[in-house]
Amino acid sequence: MEKASANGSPTPRRGHLGRKYGEIDKNGNLSSTQRNVPGCKQEVLEQAPMYVAVMTYLGFGIVTLFGYFRDFLRAVGLEKCHLAQEREEQKDFVPLYQDFENFYTRNLYMRVRDNWNRPVCSLPGPVFDLMERVSDDYNWTFRFTGRTLHNVINMGSYNYLGFAENEAESLKTVADTTLRYGVGVCSTRHEIGNLSIHEELEELVARFLGVESSMTFGMGFATNSMNIPALVGKGCLILSDELNHTSLILGARLSGATIRVFKHNNMHSLEKMLREAVCSGQPRTHRPWKKILIMVEGIYSMEGSVVRLAEIVALKKKYRAYLYLDEAHSIGAVGPSGRGVTELTGVNPADVDVMMGTFTKSFGAAGGYIAGRKELVDYLRTCSHSAVYATALSPPVTEQILRAMKCIMGKDGSAEGIRRIRQLAENTRYFRARLKEMGFIIYGNDHSPVVPILLYMPGKVVAFAREMLERKIGVVVVGFPATPITEARARFCLSAGHTRAMLDQVLHHLNEVGDNLCLKFSRRKHDLSRASLSEETDS
Repeated sequence: MEKASANGSPTPRRGHLGRKYGEIDKNGNLSSTQRNVPGCKQEVLEQAPMYVAVMTYLGFGIVTLFGYFRDFLRAVGLEKCHLAQEREEQKDFVPLYQDFENFYTRNLYMRVRDNWNRPVCSLPGPVFDLMERVSDDYNWTFRFTGRTLHNVINMGSYNYLGFAENEAESLKTVADTTLRYGVGVCSTRHEIGNLSIHEELEELVARFLGVESSMTFGMGFATNSMNIPALVGKGCLILSDELNHTSLILGARLSGATIRVFKHNNMHSLEKMLREAVCSGQPRTHRPWKKILIMVEGIYSMEGSVVRLAEIVALKKKYRAYLYLDEAHSIGAVGPSGRGVTELTGVNPADVDVMMGTFTKSFGAAGGYIAGRKELVDYLRTCSHSAVYATALSPPVTEQILRAMKCIMGKDGSAEGIRRIRQLAENTRYFRARLKEMGFIIYGNDHSPVVPILLYMPGKVVAFAREMLERKIGVVVVGFPATPITEARARFCLSAGHTRAMLDQVLHHLNEVGDNLCLKFSRRKHDLSRASLSEETDS
């Protein structure tokens, strides 16, 4: 790795695929040869008709006006306020929440919160059971009816490879590990919490990723938030994609480094910031930055888009920066053998300085990892707060990760892992192609198992979630402030555990609900009979 310098760009070099790095046009795109790499091209997001945006703003305006009217009724005592109230002697204290945040919660979110936090009472596999609940006071409180909704198709879990399972034969090694080690370590790795299976897992992760070394952590969120401050600090610059996850944002803020945000997957925006950073240096003093760290995700969990990794690596090498890649949603889920976006885009893992990922999704477990060069990992073992103070991974969780990863790599003597990877890829292509044919606006790359369907209007978001549950399909809907105000959506997550019959059932109901609620906003024409489901169908 090299520090950022103001000495100009290095001589263009060739990567392991024979590409010439540094060849980026004025729009921030690679040469035509590199653009043909799967997941490497710019994803063009279809925009809704103008009337949809107008109706969305109008809908939010109406519910906001009614919110202020209800607040007036509460102030004069005509309506009861169900929220917790501050005591009189605390009125002069600094409020815990911003005023508009409180307003939004009590007047907008509270009326529709029955669509979130639904209690699951079974294994969250391809199907699950939900406890039915109702509200007698407009969602301020809920009560259970005693009825259970059985066999709801699960379209919202990150169970990409279907390892969130409960098969006695498959989980025998996990059960044996629990009997041998117990369910917890109750110590840090630095004290008496370092077990042989922890070291075995780290060696396996490094081999799986094709890097020198790796280190595991007990919590995926903390893997980002606690390790980034150990890598950069004051005098360093972080260039962060505008759609990065909260854990990356928190880690960047805790580090004390200067943070600048570039447009999502926009190489022109990133190169402009890199060029300015190298030429101008730090503000006021104009000294060179100690480090320049580019932070991106493999698959963006709300957009379903895949990082343009080959182009970012080219820019990283050209301007001598570092690259931090978060593969929480991509490791295990994409690539011919499940090795993530480096495999999908044909990038040498050695060209990524810091590889981060989690075990909470494709591996059906918990925790995360940092991988890369041995010097990097050895440094984090002694300097990362998450390594020094956090307890070690639970032994049965560690064994579950080992079991899943060995299955993916074929080390269990079967082809089940590859079968699941191929099944997920097939499900993803089929589901995306059918949605496009129906006329929905969807975001993301054709290889991404995260499939957002744009709903836009707040009333339709609520109606969509309730209608789908009536049809025994569990979906995740997301709106403002988690998304831009005009881009509310439903986010579907595909799994290798989904059968074609399940997907056809979901698609059938989606087609009906889309017609009933007028959700098919796409103006593009897609002919499924002419589109090959084994190739990208991006139009």
